[in-house]
Amino acid sequence: MKSFIQTIFLILSLAIASPLVAGDIAPKQIVEQHCSETPYDHSRPDSHAPIGVMADHTHHAGEVMLSYRYMFMDMRPNYVGDNEVTPQSQLSPPGVGPYQIMPVDMQTEMHMIGAMYAPTDDLTLSFMIPVLDKSMDHLVANGTTFSTNTNGIGDFKFGGLLNIFEKGNTKAHLNLLMSAPTGSTTETGFVPPAGAVVRLPYPMQLGSGTWDLHPGVTYLGQCNNFSWGMQLLGTIHLGENDEGYSLGDDITANVWGAYRLSNSLSTSLRLTATTWQDIDGRDRRIGGPVPTANPNLRGGDRLDVFGGINYYCRDGLLAGHRFAVEAGTPIYQDLNGPQLGMDWMITLGWQKAF
Repeated sequence: MKSFIQTIFLILSLAIASPLVAGDIAPKQIVEQHCSETPYDHSRPDSHAPIGVMADHTHHAGEVMLSYRYMFMDMRPNYVGDNEVTPQSQLSPPGVGPYQIMPVDMQTEMHMIGAMYAPTDDLTLSFMIPVLDKSMDHLVANGTTFSTNTNGIGDFKFGGLLNIFEKGNTKAHLNLLMSAPTGSTTETGFVPPAGAVVRLPYPMQLGSGTWDLHPGVTYLGQCNNFSWGMQLLGTIHLGENDEGYSLGDDITANVWGAYRLSNSLSTSLRLTATTWQDIDGRDRRIGGPVPTANPNLRGGDRLDVFGGINYYCRDGLLAGHRFAVEAGTPIYQDLNGPQLGMDWMITLGWQKAF
């Protein structure tokens, strides 16, 4: 069942790794046959990745960049494996089956505030803090409905981007990031079927509760009016949090291409493969007849496609400012369910280097 996403993930991983393994051969052929020998141009509208890709570029010594991203994600319907299922099909009469409550949809809003600083040409420091707002709608076996909401600061991510390769119009860097457990894992809400305020299930929590590593590698290239990029990133959760569990580790592979329409405007297309594991352990205060409380129903695989626009202002009061938008939807998902799948998401962003 998972062979398709595993095959796609392998292809994207090899695509990212092959230019770096090949060293000078592949980049040199591209530059000599199709591109000039000029250095990578950071002033192009497509010199940055689509706005949904984080930690995608480095800076020259002394440069500072501030950024803001707004992300909205809508999740629906439920999946068991790669099959859509209705909430009603998973509900059982009280006392008969495991689920008397089913999630119907979930919306997540994220405000990501970021900063980058390059102390040297080879090292760029990165800092990101998210502010989250989550809501989930539920259907109860008796036909009633209710919603839960949480909001607050997520996990603070920081670290360095280390340049490891640059040849003509191609370059690569290592992503050496980690995150601190600043997001809450003890969010509560009133649940009408329980008639009480209870600790909400795992998807409604704001952080992992653990110190996490986010290693990766990013490869970029430009050729005339075209540019491309590849990024492989992982999340490794270190140990157990105070509630007795660790979120599942994940790996994400991104491949994108962009076309420069003018000196200020570019469009992009991105393919993303993600695989993530179930939760290890359990929060004993999270329970109830709802699948979101089951730590063994949190893993899955997904393949997404995104389209985006980048705009780089060259004149006037906004000279040097970048604005971007990117939207996407899954083309395949295989989830340990019943679990809500992703329906669509959009990211809008602003960046300014000084």
